[in-house]
Amino acid sequence: MTWTELVLAAVPTRGDQPAVTDIRTGEVLTYAAFAKRVTRAALGLLRQGLRFGDRVIVNVPLGAKLPVAVHAVAWAGGTAVLAASGQARFMITQRHYDPAAVKVEQVFSFEPAPGAKPFHELIGERGVEFGPLAGSAITFNGRTFDHDTLANDLRKIASRLVIGKDDVVISAVSEPFRGLRLIDLAMTAGAHVVVAHGPSLVGCRVLAAERRATMVVAPYDLAKRLLGDPVLRVVDERAIVSSLAL
Repeated sequence: MTWTELVLAAVPTRGDQPAVTDIRTGEVLTYAAFAKRVTRAALGLLRQGLRFGDRVIVNVPLGAKLPVAVHAVAWAGGTAVLAASGQARFMITQRHYDPAAVKVEQVFSFEPAPGAKPFHELIGERGVEFGPLAGSAITFNGRTFDHDTLANDLRKIASRLVIGKDDVVISAVSEPFRGLRLIDLAMTAGAHVVVAHGPSLVGCRVLAAERRATMVVAPYDLAKRLLGDPVLRVVDERAIVSSLAL
């Protein structure tokens, strides 16, 4: 089972249950919607000419749209490059990008941007049924990880940080790659991730109470201050990527 297949595994049982909630935008991404957008956008990328192994720059902030963009590229057989500049076949952005900083054939944007095509135009009525069995999947800070490495790492983390389908996980993680790995991990279990975008200590506690959260993953300083809560399991964000030596 490849990386994206592992993340999609809970879709048949979780369906319309929330997978990711983005506090900043208010967007709620369900498991079913995630699967449709990923597989259909993957086909859209292939129809635009994406070939196996092609690099796609992904400059999207942590939230409900980032996992869609990254996994659509991976499911199409490409390599998602988490960056704001560089050379690649395509680029997927949230809204803003610097044309002088990228050398790409086409830009797709979730929000209107000059010179970019709307990301939603990639999503048709059909999707890619099967993703690649192997190959590179994502590049971050100059390091490239393949499907097997990412999938095996998720299994290792899941054995240490047991998450269940009834868990609500507050993501106080600020760095996109760590945030993406947390979303991946929670989705393999069928849990619900609430992306909080760097909350304060009080903000984190209030959000956890409002959402009836069972776990918080946060930077070390915040995690240390949250320890001792009788309800919340508190995890240092470094544990999410420690086995990848990041």
